[in-house]
Amino acid sequence: MVHDAVQSASAIPIETALRDKLVHGDALIGTIAPILRHLLANDAHSVFSEEIIARVRGMFGNIARQLLDGMDSASGPADSPVPKDEDIARLVTSLIAHPGLLGHVHAVALEWQLTERLQLRLGNDPVLSPLLQALIASSDQAVSATAMALLAAQARFSQAQRRLELPLGELPGDLLHAALLALRNHAGEDPAAQASFSRIELAVRSSYDESRSRLGLIAKLVSGMGGGRTAALALGHAGVAIFLSALALASGQDRDMAVLSTNEGQLARLALALRAAGLKPAQIVEQFGALHPDAALPHDFELIGAERAAALLTRSSAFPGL
Repeated sequence: MVHDAVQSASAIPIETALRDKLVHGDALIGTIAPILRHLLANDAHSVFSEEIIARVRGMFGNIARQLLDGMDSASGPADSPVPKDEDIARLVTSLIAHPGLLGHVHAVALEWQLTERLQLRLGNDPVLSPLLQALIASSDQAVSATAMALLAAQARFSQAQRRLELPLGELPGDLLHAALLALRNHAGEDPAAQASFSRIELAVRSSYDESRSRLGLIAKLVSGMGGGRTAALALGHAGVAIFLSALALASGQDRDMAVLSTNEGQLARLALALRAAGLKPAQIVEQFGALHPDAALPHDFELIGAERAAALLTRSSAFPGL
């Protein structure tokens, strides 16, 4: 008990330092949405990566086109013109006004940027990681089938990202609902437009199955790994996509927040998330080496236990649901 008390007292300085870094990280996260909206609307230059801005803009344009194409098709083949640029731009403005949609599309762009970076630097395959390969070879037919479905989904994701696309079926359910609401508002009060919207909404919702999406398949595989889930927290072994989902599930964070934690300005959040997920300091150092070769864990970080790390994360103002 004396040892525990000493350890708790010793942890206070490192906790204070980590809490201060989280506050700074929260402030940075708070600036993302307004800056992104401004850049997407104005083509201005900033410290934001031009690649990320172009990718986010491209995906939102693609989402808007899918929605408008669906409405036009619902009106009948004879009345299916190509959506006008001004209609696309107006719908994009409505879509990016939704914080969840903007945050998710931004996170997707960051995930792909990280995927390409690690492919170049570490030789990581963007589609087939060693862990996914092992899951495909599983003697459990259900696991093998899900892994094969994920392989195909990850391949489609890679192709879509190269084309700056994001299929509607890959959006989380609540965000697909938000996109459809934006389309309904775009349709206005015209009865014919509202009728077209109702048909496309029915078609989209009836074909949608979140459990078969890329993120749904990853969540199913990771959740089914049980005690072996630690393997999914090894970036080089699991690959970026599985690693990010495993980090989110194991640390109790939203996946988009887990993606943001890999940014250079969120090192404290990343370290705490990995610790909350159950990794030991040596394992965390290994993941830092893959993500940020020049970064180091804070002094005395080993004094922070998994439960304490989770508590510090939960108190963060950027923590989802608070």
